[in-house]
Amino acid sequence: MDLLCKAYSNISDDEPESEPEPKPVNYNYHPPRPSKRRKPEYPFPMVDLQKREEAPVPGRYISKRERALSGSVPRAAEPNLSQNDPHFIPQPGLGSISDLDLPHHILSSLQHKPKVHTQLSQIPEKLSVALCGHAKAVNAVHWSPTHAHLLASAGMDQTICIWNVWSRDQKKARVFSFHNAAVKDVKWSQQGLFVLSCGYDCSSRLIDVEKGIETQTFKDNQVVGVIKFHPDNSNLFLSGGSKGGLRLWDVRTGQVVHEYIRGLGPILDVEFTIDGKQFVSSSDVSGGNVSENSIIVWDISRQVPLSNQVYAEAYTCPCVRYHPFDPYFVAQSNGNYIAIFSSSPPFKLDKYKRYESHRVSGFPVKCNFSLDGERLVSGSSDGSIYFYNSQSSVLVKKMKAYEQACIDVAFHPILSNVIASCSWNGDVSVFE
Repeated sequence: MDLLCKAYSNISDDEPESEPEPKPVNYNYHPPRPSKRRKPEYPFPMVDLQKREEAPVPGRYISKRERALSGSVPRAAEPNLSQNDPHFIPQPGLGSISDLDLPHHILSSLQHKPKVHTQLSQIPEKLSVALCGHAKAVNAVHWSPTHAHLLASAGMDQTICIWNVWSRDQKKARVFSFHNAAVKDVKWSQQGLFVLSCGYDCSSRLIDVEKGIETQTFKDNQVVGVIKFHPDNSNLFLSGGSKGGLRLWDVRTGQVVHEYIRGLGPILDVEFTIDGKQFVSSSDVSGGNVSENSIIVWDISRQVPLSNQVYAEAYTCPCVRYHPFDPYFVAQSNGNYIAIFSSSPPFKLDKYKRYESHRVSGFPVKCNFSLDGERLVSGSSDGSIYFYNSQSSVLVKKMKAYEQACIDVAFHPILSNVIASCSWNGDVSVFE
């Protein structure tokens, strides 16, 4: 063996390859047995990604070609892609998505997730963080359920911004420009650092936030205005578009699983029930559609509507939300109020109670319940944020936030006294 070591000790991979010499036969070599371990199943198919790097076996010979390839494939801890990757978009001056530089009190609060019902929601008192970066109106904001220091926003400037809200450094962590038209909605996945977005370019796009790349594109024949992940299966999401199309997609195959067909106007919003067996859709009735099509409750598996004449008033409803625990849902109405409906057939409208005082005035103003269900918060066309007692529908507080319309407001998934909001002038804000 000493002779063999001396014979090959001066040969380098970096030197030009010469005429190969006969290799010695190793009679103690046994071919490796095929592995019986199953390949891991990832939550989303990476059809557009480079092949995942396999961990090298200790002591195994690595050729020049393998070393060159391994150097160009991104590792999980190093999400920066090669400049030659067609999906790579240079983002100079952006911050990190890590929580390592968060203030200690914020980090400890995020790590201690309170149980539902044990911590009542509190009304924010003041502006905590102003996030500036969108050049046009912002249509939606959404907190990450798994990395609660991150906030996503979707803008009319064709971008999706990922904000590291409490970072001491640069708060804008990512900017994605995969859409070639305005972005209407964005949602975080329940599994990992993925966001799903949709917009006027007739597509929905799944984005790996950590690596900064688009992993899948779901083409449609209509402007896609709203998307929503299934509450129990993050491989499924629902989309609604400008031609009235409602489609349930499977990200594992990239195909439509179910399609819900009825003569609807443009879909304004969709919302799953708590058990995920039904969903409610809201559509525009201004184009001559009868008002019975404005709000419809659907059976997901049977693909049939379960309701008729739920909302008889001739107003469009840009937002629908289920209460997290109680058997009712609400609909933001262009009649400048939020209507209340039973979540059980025949889904009757509550004629004696509704949330009033804020204004919609034709803007796509959204509303949301707090984590404990005690508060309902709504944006308004007057630039204010309105807080209601969800049980009594009484206005608890009005807080001026913007000079132009406040479009979306979202409670933080852990911190009960924190909300995020966005406006028609492109601002994103966090109040606490």
